[in-house]
Amino acid sequence: MSVDYDLILVGGGLANGLVAWRLRNRRPGLRILLLEGADRIGGNHTWSFHDSDLTPAQREWIAPLVSSRWPRYDVVFPAHARTLEGGYASIASSDFARVIEAALGPALRTGVRVEQVAPGAVTLADGSVLRARAVIDGRGMRASPHLALGYQTFLGQEVRLDAPHGLTAPVIMDASVEQQGGYRFVYVLPFGPDRLLIEDTHYVDRGGIEPERLRANVAAYAAKRGWRIGEVLREEQGSLPIVLAGDLERYWDDLEGQPVSGLRAGLFHFTTGYSLPHAVRLSERIAAISAAPLNSPALFDAIRAEARESWRCQRFFRLLNRMLFLAGSPDHRWRVMQRFYRLPAPLISRFYAGRLRLGDKARILSGKPPVPVRQAMAAACKIHPYQIRKPE
Repeated sequence: MSVDYDLILVGGGLANGLVAWRLRNRRPGLRILLLEGADRIGGNHTWSFHDSDLTPAQREWIAPLVSSRWPRYDVVFPAHARTLEGGYASIASSDFARVIEAALGPALRTGVRVEQVAPGAVTLADGSVLRARAVIDGRGMRASPHLALGYQTFLGQEVRLDAPHGLTAPVIMDASVEQQGGYRFVYVLPFGPDRLLIEDTHYVDRGGIEPERLRANVAAYAAKRGWRIGEVLREEQGSLPIVLAGDLERYWDDLEGQPVSGLRAGLFHFTTGYSLPHAVRLSERIAAISAAPLNSPALFDAIRAEARESWRCQRFFRLLNRMLFLAGSPDHRWRVMQRFYRLPAPLISRFYAGRLRLGDKARILSGKPPVPVRQAMAAACKIHPYQIRKPE
C-alpha cells in the first residue's frame, strides 16, 4: 500500500514540534507532516530550562527558540532564601510557533481535527485517511492504571505593571506564601522592566484546577510585592503529572506499538515537571535513526528505549516524590524543598539535569529529615501503583 508521508506527527506540542524541526533541519528530504488542531502550534505555554540541563551543542541548536535568558535565579522559603548562579532560559510558545512554523512551511497543517491515530495512519474528522511509514502521537499525557501520579497544577499571568518591578533574575520558587493544602510556590519570570510572568503553582494529590482561586493568588502576590498590575497580557494554565510509582513495561505494552512522544511517552522530569531537556534528547534520538527508512516498529522501539532509560535514571526521583506527597502534612511539604535548597549548588544543578551521583543521593537523604521519619520510611516503601492511588 502506498504511503503519503515518511512520518506524521499528531499534536504540535513541544516534543513533536522539536522532532519535526530537527528532522526538517537534518533530513530535509524526508516527507514529514505535523498536524495540530489549534490555529498555531505550541499552545499557550512557557518552557524553561537550566543551561546545565543541556549540552553546549544542544543549547546552540535550540537557541533560535529562546525568548529570554538570565545568568542566575532566586529561590525563597520561609526560613531560607538564596541566589544560585547559572544560566536559566525560557521559550515562549509564540516564539516556538514563529520559528518552527516558518521552517516547516507546507509540512505543517493547523486547524485539523484528528479522529483516530494508528502506527501507520491518521484518520481525520472528515473521514480522510493519511498514511505514513510511521506516526507519532504527541497529544499529551495518557491516562493509565499502571502509573501512580501526583500533580503540579499552575496558573500564570503575563502582566504589564504600572511601574518597573526591580527584579534582575527569575524567582523560580517562592514558597514563603500560604500553602493552601499542598506544596505551593510562586514562579516569577521578568521578561522586561515592567513585564512579568507570575505563576501560582501547587503540588497536589488531584489534577483539577480552580482558576479563580489561582488568579486571586496571583493578584495577592503582586500586591504583596508592591506591584500594581496595569494589564494582563495573557494567561496560561496546566496540570503536569508527578510520577510516584508505576509499571513502565505494562504502560508501554498498552500502547500496542503506537509511537508516542512528550508527556505521553513519560519523557519529563518526574519531580520538577520540566520537559524541554527530554524533548531535545528525543528529537536527537529520532534524527539519529532517520538515515534508514522510518517505520513505526523501529520508531516505537527507539522511543521505548529512551523512556526505559529515563525511567531507570529517575528511580530516585520517584522515591523523593513519594516522600513529598505521602509523608507529613501537605502544608509542610515545603520543608522538603527548603532543606534541599541548602545543599551545594553543583548538586542542585545535577538534580535538575537528572544526573545525580550516588553521593548526591546520600547527601539529599542524610541528616535530620524534614518530614516524620516513620512516615518517610512508609512512603518510600510504597512501590506498587495500586498501593498509592490510581490516576484520575
